[in-house]
Amino acid sequence: MNSTTLLNPLIIILITTIIISTASCHIPTTLDGPFSPVTRKFDPSLRLGSDDLPMDHPRLKKNVSSNFPEQIALALSSSNSMWVSWITGDAQIGKNVTPLDPSSVGSEVWYGKESGKYSKKRKGVSTVYNQLYPFEGLLNYTSGIIHHVKIKGLVPGSTYYYKCGDSSIPAMSNEYVFQMLPLPGPNSYPRRIAVVGDLGLTANTTTTIDHLIKNDPDLVLMVGDLSYANQYLTTGGEGASCFSCAFPDAPIRETYQPRWDGWGRFMEPLISRVPMMVIEGNHEIEPQAAGVTFESYRKRFAVPSKESGSNTNFYYSFDAGGVHFIMLGAYVDYNRTGAQYCWLQKDLRRFNRTVTPWLVAAWHSPWYNSYSSHYQEFECMRLEMEQLLYRYRVDIVFSGHVHAYERMNRVYNYSLDPCGPVYITIGDGGNIEKIDVDHADEPGKCPSPGDNVPEFGGICHTNFTSGPAKGKFCWDKQPEWSAYRESSFGHGILEVVNSTYALWTWHRNQDIYKENSTGDQIYIVRQPELCMASPQVVVP
Repeated sequence: MNSTTLLNPLIIILITTIIISTASCHIPTTLDGPFSPVTRKFDPSLRLGSDDLPMDHPRLKKNVSSNFPEQIALALSSSNSMWVSWITGDAQIGKNVTPLDPSSVGSEVWYGKESGKYSKKRKGVSTVYNQLYPFEGLLNYTSGIIHHVKIKGLVPGSTYYYKCGDSSIPAMSNEYVFQMLPLPGPNSYPRRIAVVGDLGLTANTTTTIDHLIKNDPDLVLMVGDLSYANQYLTTGGEGASCFSCAFPDAPIRETYQPRWDGWGRFMEPLISRVPMMVIEGNHEIEPQAAGVTFESYRKRFAVPSKESGSNTNFYYSFDAGGVHFIMLGAYVDYNRTGAQYCWLQKDLRRFNRTVTPWLVAAWHSPWYNSYSSHYQEFECMRLEMEQLLYRYRVDIVFSGHVHAYERMNRVYNYSLDPCGPVYITIGDGGNIEKIDVDHADEPGKCPSPGDNVPEFGGICHTNFTSGPAKGKFCWDKQPEWSAYRESSFGHGILEVVNSTYALWTWHRNQDIYKENSTGDQIYIVRQPELCMASPQVVVP
């Protein structure tokens, strides 16, 4: 073994120590916590929200002819494979619609390590989906042809150039480029991981995505509620910030499915070169005829479901360098007797901290939330799953659903706990439903136990049994587990430094033009010696 081999890890540790020591002068770490709760009120000079972009907006319009690829997107499959997805053909909307034949256009990806030189070619699968409504006056929809191709044999950390389409027509896309993430290992991490939720397609959304692109991530984590197509009637027109308020006579929660196509075009400049990993939210439920739900979500997005053993788009896992991500479904069975819980146990048993030191979970609906909106809404899910995640020492949890930002102190079962996860709510992507500003601990803002009924699962609202709020449904001040909260649109960036330190930064939309300006920033520090996982303990 030569001296370079011996010195490299030492150099890495020394450089990391210098960086963190320098930065710690002004950036706190979770070791400094728990922190006294801080609230930054909504800035009255800003608007609570904005209207959706129209379908003829340049970023939403279709700009290719029928059989050429559009809405091109990447998603991780494994450390040496990538999903490439796109859509061809024209969607239809009307009383009577005829689905396209998925086999009429091929699914090919050409790729290689040099621009213009594609040494490998792969073929994949194609499908279409329908959104059908058995009600007079409602319009039906059938999608364009959705293509998914898994390209294999990729080298971690390498750059690849690719085209997709059908070469027999010919109808191939322009060239795109992406970089594979590093191989899983305790010393290799993506440079930046962007986290965003509840995005929609408003002017605020535009600022969020422009800001996110400026921060140059290697991976995008989308924690549910994507297009907000269900804020519309099937006939289109104007979307509403409150569907039931604007359309009280609607026979079902309608959708205008072309908004999904607009969303795919809007996102393509980012996700055709940076993989995006999604999980479903309540706005993806989209009920239709015969009780079918989640059809657009299930058909449009490729995720590593088979690769992670879940065999469903509703929950799955993947590695990004030395980080193991668990994506959980809040709108499918999460009970301890169900398939998701069983899969989660198996995934956690396979999880290896020596390869992926960081364990990060994400789902749409937050368990810890001090805003009036969705307060204690998913208490049933917390009661079913929290103990298992705590046993395996999940480090960070990302959620959306609440349209605001909130970062918690480390917490478990509503008690401050140095080994509990850092929960972060990042549902402030900018959607049409506007920002949440009311806190449950403010006078007159505490919801009743009958409010905030989830769209899936039971109701487990309960009074606190210990702590300063014992016997109450809401605190009378900002809860001690809520470290920082602010009602602003934005997104987050996670930069994992090494096996124990990760820098979390929340970026407000209004700070996009300010250099080195952040809304919230902290080093999240793992303490593996203090917080040993205890999976051998049986969860009752």
